[in-house]
Amino acid sequence: MPDRAFTMKSGISSIKSLSLGDLFMQARNTKSESEKLQYYNLKGELAGVEEKKKLHQKMREEYRKTGKVSIKHRHVRVLLMTTSGKVMLQQRSKWKSDNPGLWDKTIGGHVGLGDDYDVAVLKECAEELGIPATIVNKDRFEKTVQTANTSIIAILRILEVDENYVSNRISSDGSPWVEPNITAFYFGYYDGPVWFIDSESSGIQLFTVQELNDALKKKPEEFSEDIKYIVKKWGKLVKPLEKIGKTLND
Repeated sequence: MPDRAFTMKSGISSIKSLSLGDLFMQARNTKSESEKLQYYNLKGELAGVEEKKKLHQKMREEYRKTGKVSIKHRHVRVLLMTTSGKVMLQQRSKWKSDNPGLWDKTIGGHVGLGDDYDVAVLKECAEELGIPATIVNKDRFEKTVQTANTSIIAILRILEVDENYVSNRISSDGSPWVEPNITAFYFGYYDGPVWFIDSESSGIQLFTVQELNDALKKKPEEFSEDIKYIVKKWGKLVKPLEKIGKTLND
C-alpha cells in the first residue's frame, strides 16, 4: 500500500505525528519487541516482561482457576468520529479470541515494550485501519481540528489514563472473563478512508449519536463493554465539529 503523505495548514506546531511509512517501518523493525508486553501487579508495580500470547494465556488461566486476575498490562483505546458528528465503530473479527463479532471502539491495542501511549496509538491507527494520525494536547485540540484537513489525518487527544481499568470480555467459547489493565483513552476526528490491514476487523460503521444510543438500548449484546463504558463516560464529546468549542469548554 502506498505511503499517504499528509499536510497541515499553517498555525499549528509542536504536534506528535508519524507518516504511515514511518509507522510500518517501526512495526517491522520492532516486531519482536512489540509482541512483548510489560506487565504489572495490581498496585501498578512492574512485575515482568512476557510475550503477548503467553501473557494472555496466563491471565485467562488464572481467571478460570480463581475468578480473578492478579496482573495487568497497558492498553490504548480510541474513539473516532467524523466532523459531521458520526461515531466510527469497528466490528471485531469473528476470529478474535475476545468479543468476536461485537461492535467496539474505533481502535484498540496494547502498548508494546519500549513504547509510550502516544506511539502505541499512532501505530495502532496505522496497523489496524491505515489511518495516519497526530496527537495534540487538550489546549490545541479544538484549533487543530478546525485547521487540519481531517480527510487526510486523524486529530487525537488523550482523555485520561486509567490505572485500574477493568475490561469485561466474552471469550470465543462464550464464557465471560475480566481483564484488568492500565488504559489510555483517546478521542478524535477523522473523515478519510480506512483500510483493513491486520484482519482484526470485519467492518466499520458510522453511527449518528441517536442511532448509537438506540442500538445500545435495543441490542446491547451486539456491543462490547468497552464501547458502552466510553460512550457513557465521554458521550458529551460526541458532537459535530461546529459544536466542539462549546462542548470542550463546558
